[in-house]
Amino acid sequence: MSITILQTDFWQLFSEAEELPKQFTDEFDTIYRYPQELGQGYIRYLQLREGLDLTIAEYQLHDHLILKSPERQHDVEFTFYLSGGHKNQFSSAFTDQYAVCGSGLAPKECYEWLANPKNVSISIQIEAEFFYSYLDLHTEQKATQLTHLLGKPENRYYVRSGNTNSLMTIALQQILQCPYQDVAKRIYLESKALELIALLIVEELALGQFKKDIYYLKPDDIERIHYAKDVLIKNIDNPPSLIALARLVGLNDCTLKRGFHQVFGTTAFSYLHHYRLEKAEQLLAAGEMSVGEVARTVGFADRSYFAAAFRKKYGVNPSLYLKSRQKQRKNSA
Repeated sequence: MSITILQTDFWQLFSEAEELPKQFTDEFDTIYRYPQELGQGYIRYLQLREGLDLTIAEYQLHDHLILKSPERQHDVEFTFYLSGGHKNQFSSAFTDQYAVCGSGLAPKECYEWLANPKNVSISIQIEAEFFYSYLDLHTEQKATQLTHLLGKPENRYYVRSGNTNSLMTIALQQILQCPYQDVAKRIYLESKALELIALLIVEELALGQFKKDIYYLKPDDIERIHYAKDVLIKNIDNPPSLIALARLVGLNDCTLKRGFHQVFGTTAFSYLHHYRLEKAEQLLAAGEMSVGEVARTVGFADRSYFAAAFRKKYGVNPSLYLKSRQKQRKNSA
């Protein structure tokens, strides 16, 4: 079962949600319980300074959630997924990945979250003025390499996903395990937020150095790449090789390989791997197949490898996940 909700209604539920008393937090730190209609858990909002906010979310959804967002203005935002994740028609990011969003105009989108055992994420919201003042983007070289993160209000915003590295993981865990209170906590969390921003800026600058290697994709190329994605999904249990897939969609393998990464932010078979696990989660949640049957259906020949991959993505063994969903259905019957 899935729940579809408009973004305005989603935030209305949060405005009505219970706020924890301030004695459990500091003045700049507000915690809301996740709306009971959708799941259980919490979302913390921390205003570190003017133009720099931190959001920590930890929750478990009752059902697959689809959030419909209208066209809107968007600030710079970096989100790290420690568990769970989301996807939409333009991008996706899951466990041990991050999403980079620049400022500008965000189009109409449908965000999807699976009913995972747990979703844990840390987001950094940065107003454009703060970004400009802190990074001092006045030299021509810096402006060329980084101002794609600071789009004009009328231009579509920049979106990219990537894999969280070890330094990012350490900073994220330090945020979750912050040992301080009051002013010390605020300073500590601000330093960790800036550290994560710096690590992502390093990656953006590194990507900028390889712009000459990025292919220009014609509209027809993009259409063929989307067709390649559809072929992979249709043949989830027995996908073609990259060369065979390229021939099937009418591209050479180099264009398909690089173009797929540009369009979807990951390789073709990394995309397929995550899609297989998402499909497996849906089949296990339905409770009509055994773990072995699910593994074979989504294309995992080795059940132990499937279990390890599922556990890494969702934080629980597939057998335990199946039992928990069956128990939930039995209790709700």
